[in-house]
Amino acid sequence: MSLIVQKYGGSSVADLDKVKSVACRIKSYVDQGHRLVAVVSAMGKTTDRLMEMARDIHPSPPDRELDMLLSTGEQVSIALLSMALNALGQEAIALTGGQAGIHTSNFHTKAKIITIDPQRIFRHLNENKVVIVAGFQGMSSDYDITTLGRGGSDTTACALAAALSAEYCEIFTDVNGVFTADPRIVPRARKINRISYDEMSEMANLGAKVLQIRSVDFSQVYGVKVQVRSTFSQEEGTWVEKMRSMEDVKVRAITHNGNVIKVVFLEVPDRPGIAALIFKELADCSVSVDMIIQSEGREDKKDVAFVISREDDNRLKKVVDNLSRKVQFKGVKLDEAVAKISIVGAGIASDPNIAYRMFHVLSEQEINIDMISTSNLRISCLIPNSSINEAVQALHKEFIEDEEVSIHEEL
Repeated sequence: MSLIVQKYGGSSVADLDKVKSVACRIKSYVDQGHRLVAVVSAMGKTTDRLMEMARDIHPSPPDRELDMLLSTGEQVSIALLSMALNALGQEAIALTGGQAGIHTSNFHTKAKIITIDPQRIFRHLNENKVVIVAGFQGMSSDYDITTLGRGGSDTTACALAAALSAEYCEIFTDVNGVFTADPRIVPRARKINRISYDEMSEMANLGAKVLQIRSVDFSQVYGVKVQVRSTFSQEEGTWVEKMRSMEDVKVRAITHNGNVIKVVFLEVPDRPGIAALIFKELADCSVSVDMIIQSEGREDKKDVAFVISREDDNRLKKVVDNLSRKVQFKGVKLDEAVAKISIVGAGIASDPNIAYRMFHVLSEQEINIDMISTSNLRISCLIPNSSINEAVQALHKEFIEDEEVSIHEEL
């Protein structure tokens, strides 16, 4: 009997009819002889509603209490799904993250999984039960409930698949897989049948909302095969796995992220140790950064610019307050009217023509580039948010649609 871990997102369990449908799908796997662990997110927009309630009470709610509140959404889902399975005659048990043996760091709202003790899960599986686990959460060494950040249920599922040595992990969502671009912006975007861990990790980091980046990293480290597929279809989705030669240079997808803010620390002292101090404060407050640029010095001063997620806006304020007591700088400038657009593919930075083509396409659309960052897997540009749709469409045509036409013509 193979062991499979599945994850069902909020759209998959948005109402009672969908919960019942998921229960039927899970039972069909059990009837085929599989053992099942299902990780479930909160129903629909529950997490957003809970967040709104918290902010109506307190503009910056304490992180510990926020975790206590937000974790309840998943507990509703797992209880209902367990009931639905039992109603079908299939024994099931619902477990919170802590009950499932998921131990995390003490950093609230962005905790990381430290260890997983799978003994209780295995005990219930050996009793022929389906185990339903609350995604997005765990328990700290202080026995506090912690949450793993947005998309944390993906990480829960992939981490459990690794800890349980599952055959594979299925991520059920409301789309048929991973696409070459957002189909809402690019109607001709196509599903990618197979993609490497590295490419998927870059896409997740750059704004693709199909998988959380930490879930991909877990899967790569522990060799977990992952399939992203639709809850509402039997169609095979996208497999994320080890594959492809790094010499096979090809743009695989266009990603974008409008949920970013450009941050500029103005007139920072130009001396050794200042950059380290700034980014230590950012790290201590768990603020992830990208596209770091330091300007030319003038009168022993420099500007330091980088990009953060909008979700870290409140944490940034704490960083600025802490730094203002340690470093003299003129101020902080924020630009929220920006977006990040990227092309992703193994080895693309080794072909300088690809960078030229990207910049040329954006210039033809009269889109100004503010910042640029590269790796062996991607080239990213910061551009005006108002231009993001036309940029995605133009780059997809250049690197995906026209490339396919060229290949067919050669054949």
